[in-house]
Amino acid sequence: MNFTNLFSDKASISLVSRLWREHIKPYHWYIWGGLLCMAIAALTTASLAKMLQPLFDDVFVAKNEGMLFQVALLVLGIFILKGLSSFGESVSLIYVGQKIIGDIQKRLFDHFIDADLAYFHARSSGGLVSRVINDVNLMRNAVTTALTGIGKDTLSLLFLIVLMFYQDWLLASLAFFVFPVALLPIVKIGKKMRKVSSNTQEEMGIFTILLHQVFQGMRIVKSYAMETYEKKRAHHLINALSRLNIKGGRVRAASHPIMETLGGIAIVIVILYGGSQVIAGNRTTGTFISFITALLLAYEPLKRLANLNANLQEGLAAAVRVFNAIDLKPSIVDLPGAFPLHIHKGKISLKSVDFSYSRGKKALSTVSLEVPAGKRIALVGPSGSGKSTLLNLISRFYEVTCGTISIDDVDIQKVTLESLRSQISLVSQEVILFDDTIRANIAYGRWDASEDDIIKAAKAAAAHEFILQLPEGYDTFVGEQGIRLSGGQRQRLSIARAMLKNAPILLLDEATSSLDTESERQVQTALNRLMEGRTTVVVAHRLSTVMDADKIYVIEQGSVTEEGTHQELLKNKKTYARLVDLQFSSDAIPLAS
Repeated sequence: MNFTNLFSDKASISLVSRLWREHIKPYHWYIWGGLLCMAIAALTTASLAKMLQPLFDDVFVAKNEGMLFQVALLVLGIFILKGLSSFGESVSLIYVGQKIIGDIQKRLFDHFIDADLAYFHARSSGGLVSRVINDVNLMRNAVTTALTGIGKDTLSLLFLIVLMFYQDWLLASLAFFVFPVALLPIVKIGKKMRKVSSNTQEEMGIFTILLHQVFQGMRIVKSYAMETYEKKRAHHLINALSRLNIKGGRVRAASHPIMETLGGIAIVIVILYGGSQVIAGNRTTGTFISFITALLLAYEPLKRLANLNANLQEGLAAAVRVFNAIDLKPSIVDLPGAFPLHIHKGKISLKSVDFSYSRGKKALSTVSLEVPAGKRIALVGPSGSGKSTLLNLISRFYEVTCGTISIDDVDIQKVTLESLRSQISLVSQEVILFDDTIRANIAYGRWDASEDDIIKAAKAAAAHEFILQLPEGYDTFVGEQGIRLSGGQRQRLSIARAMLKNAPILLLDEATSSLDTESERQVQTALNRLMEGRTTVVVAHRLSTVMDADKIYVIEQGSVTEEGTHQELLKNKKTYARLVDLQFSSDAIPLAS
């Protein structure tokens, strides 16, 4: 009776079918083994109820002492068989449940790894974590609960009902006549549970986001004395989650009074009618005791089946969110016929490039520029003018709306993503280090690198000396986002990583803007080594770092407004010259030669 709501709409049927097809079916042999164990356990439960009839009628009433030992041994055997089958059932369900959750989590993680960069810009990391952990766990619980309900509880109920109808069909009919009345409220409970579960998981995702942001930004929280504010935000979300969990528990528990009342009515009917039949001599005491025991034993699986629908709705609500994430395919993929990129020189050309973020105004408009092989160009201009966007397009983190970007006259949309990105090193202001050793962070992307290669890259990045001063040297764990290192140290490690990658194209995105003077000097020295012989595109606000560029492009409002060398642009006395005036005094840098 509890499956009406589950299979009442095509969407639920499709969802269950997909879950079975994609994640449960591969383990069908374990499921069939578990169901066999469930059937044996269910049969032993009914057998125990049946054994009460000969125990009372043939042993106690007939006072047959010889049969007492036989019945006792048989009961012991039934209990041992029940224990073994229950063990087999539990092991099978644990295995299936864990394999399913592992498969879905791996699939989700793989999907997120392959997603476009825009996917992550539009979503919080906390929300994605909630999908991988909370939602998948709810799905696992629903699957194991369903298997237990459909298997063990249903089979136990079936065998016990067969036993009761075998012993007294009239009494069994009276006992089970009242239970169809529970159908409507159970269905309504399931619908409410699905809605509450969906809201709870949304709030859990928001709470996960808050925790992630606060813990990562603890330095800012404390420096601005915002502890009280963050506590209030967390308390508000925790209270909201508590209310939803309480509501969910209340909805789930609503089936208890229904089942308890109906169960009480059924048992009272059996006692009144069956008892009167025993007193009248129409039935034996053993038959009545066996019947009422079977009814009481059937009561527990019946209650669990009444709760099954609510549990399944929680899992289906989570499954909707998980499959929605999985079904969102990346838009930036290898096109049919894509081939590996082989760079011979490394010239980069942009021709009439337009780009717009989704549902936004144009970020770039008719941008044309060229980076000669082995040369260095710089992109300067006001914040938000589109400089970093150009770097993202060269790496194909985003696709151009119009125009072409080519490397060695090969359109980058025609080559494989892996081969393109393997030829590009990116060093940005936002240094990403993983909570791993310094050695692993330098060798990220080059797991085949030797110890000598790693040390050589670290020396070239002016990082070797400070690494040796750390407690564990190259085996020192840097902490989340490299929190145990200074800004300059983190940046030099990212440069060492780029050194080790040894890609012919280098993209530098504000690589020194957040550093102090001494750290900037060390990092800039390392960057100069890194840029030698490479085709380099530099984005910088500090114009002192780009004055030596072979060509400087000024980007304003998504368009190239000036281009030339440092001295040529100073002579133009336009935007670039004005930016120089804002950053330097006339004594520090000659405005013209």
